[in-house]
Amino acid sequence: VQLQASGGGLVQAGGSLRLSCAASGGTFSRYYMGWFRQAPGKEREFVAYISAYGGGTLYGDSVKGRFTISRDNAKNTVYLQMNSLKPEETAVYYCAATPRGMTMSRSEYEYWGQGTLVTVSS
Repeated sequence: VQLQASGGGLVQAGGSLRLSCAASGGTFSRYYMGWFRQAPGKEREFVAYISAYGGGTLYGDSVKGRFTISRDNAKNTVYLQMNSLKPEETAVYYCAATPRGMTMSRSEYEYWGQGTLVTVSS
């Protein structure tokens, strides 16, 4: 399956962005979807995931209450709504897919998008 992330950009601290990740080449509803991010000089970290039909979600501790992951299987797209953004959340955001179930481990994700850059200015 191919993944294409979009929606990144420059936003002021406290602002919002919505990222999208469009999937093609596979049966989207078979896959559990995750979002990760990687800041300069840091490891890629888990942000959120969502179950194949959207009934289950999990968030990293640092984004709970501010970010919301959702999906539209009819559009083969997963979203990440990000509110109250902080400068330290400047990173490349990646979407990823796995058929193996909900997991926070990036090694369990088989397919990755190219990433979209989010820059949060102070």
